[in-house]
Amino acid sequence: MNSAPSKNIVIVGGGITGLSTAFYLQNELRAKDLPWTITLLESNQQLGGKIQTIVRDGYIMERGPDSFLSRKPSATQLVRDVGLESDLVRNEVGQAYILRHGQLLPIPEGAVMGVPTEIKPFVTTALLSPIGKMRAAADLLLPASKILEEEDQSVGTFFRQRLGNEVVENIIEPLLSGVYAGNIDQMSLMTTFPQFAQMGREHRSLILGMKSSRPKKQAHQKPVGIFQTLKSGLSSLVNALEEQLTEVTVKKGISVEKIVRDRNQYTLSLQNGERLTADSVILTTPHGLTRKILGNPDFLKPLHDRPTSVATAILAYPQEAITLDKEGTGFLVPRSEEEYSITACTWTNKKWPHTAPPGKTLLRCYVGRANEEEIVDLDDSEIVDAVIQDIKKLSNITGEPEFSYVTRWRRAMPQFVPGHKMWYSNVQKQIRTQYPGLFLAGSSYAGSGIPDCIDQGKNTVTDVIDYVSSISLSTAL
Repeated sequence: MNSAPSKNIVIVGGGITGLSTAFYLQNELRAKDLPWTITLLESNQQLGGKIQTIVRDGYIMERGPDSFLSRKPSATQLVRDVGLESDLVRNEVGQAYILRHGQLLPIPEGAVMGVPTEIKPFVTTALLSPIGKMRAAADLLLPASKILEEEDQSVGTFFRQRLGNEVVENIIEPLLSGVYAGNIDQMSLMTTFPQFAQMGREHRSLILGMKSSRPKKQAHQKPVGIFQTLKSGLSSLVNALEEQLTEVTVKKGISVEKIVRDRNQYTLSLQNGERLTADSVILTTPHGLTRKILGNPDFLKPLHDRPTSVATAILAYPQEAITLDKEGTGFLVPRSEEEYSITACTWTNKKWPHTAPPGKTLLRCYVGRANEEEIVDLDDSEIVDAVIQDIKKLSNITGEPEFSYVTRWRRAMPQFVPGHKMWYSNVQKQIRTQYPGLFLAGSSYAGSGIPDCIDQGKNTVTDVIDYVSSISLSTAL
């Protein structure tokens, strides 16, 4: 039996970052035979953070993220590690559309985040004028991008320089705003899409670089979806993680008000009056809350003060009550379509057939983005009415939805502005100096997707074990 002295590690936040951190930390302590204790604190009565699944009448509906990118392996690996691999399912590949002058126009085939990799679909698309197409083609002639790895600029600036304004406004902006709910002219390239900067340097032409990086299509090969989810909803991953945290003390409905460093330990003051002592603390909370818990130190002042608020409306219809004029999986709405409230709409039962019973149509509509957040504060019925009115402009609806759900995510979408990567690097240096043994992870820092959060959690496990091992050794000496 390992004779190393017991140490206490506290994880604050029970979203996917905190849960994956606790899971992999527990596994490592078990493998290394370390007698340290782990406590996970979550302010809500349920774990999972933004991952929330509703199961009703044969429908499987997500209030938060509905899937994760399969090319980032950490989420798929976590699913395997908790024994849910057989429940993995990929999205159906179908045509997606962009709203332009009130018409749903197909996103050109071969477009990757709006960057063309096939010429013919871009030549024929109605999303761009002839001048816009010529400007995009200039990417083939422009010199290589000179942006260095340690530099940064906005996503909008980068793509405008390479492909011109029309491609950005009509294709790239609705695609990327749909992911980040942000303003692409205030979005960090090196934090969100560093691979494009690298392509611009290495291949000169962004179009040629993207084309060479795509896997070659085999004749008659059916396209494979790039997203994955779980048949019974993403909350099944949360439930499996909670069940398997057998050596972690999980406390729900308890928030942390303050953390103070006292010599080589930390004292956590909880809302219920309790105090916990920890040798190491992992904060997976949103950055604004993290800063408050630590007493608002100057070095934690963010580059962007206000995460964006968004909302989603889920609508369930009998199939005969709504006719979708286009075959596909959904559409995106650019900022230029000002008469529309929605920013995107997923025809969920088309993209994920397992989410609705036969004969039913399930829609998920999104509202709110940077500088357009007022609608999020409306009543549920007002949001649903606004969404239905928008859909009626594009589809034939003859009846009322069987039911609807509105979910608000207030100040929940981090905005990674240019300089974020350098800011985060400085934050990490300051934390190591002023708060040794305290670690930050989560959607506010190194990417907000599920795999990004899991990666941060796994990396933190290594850092925590190294740190606690070092203080255990110094204590023994």
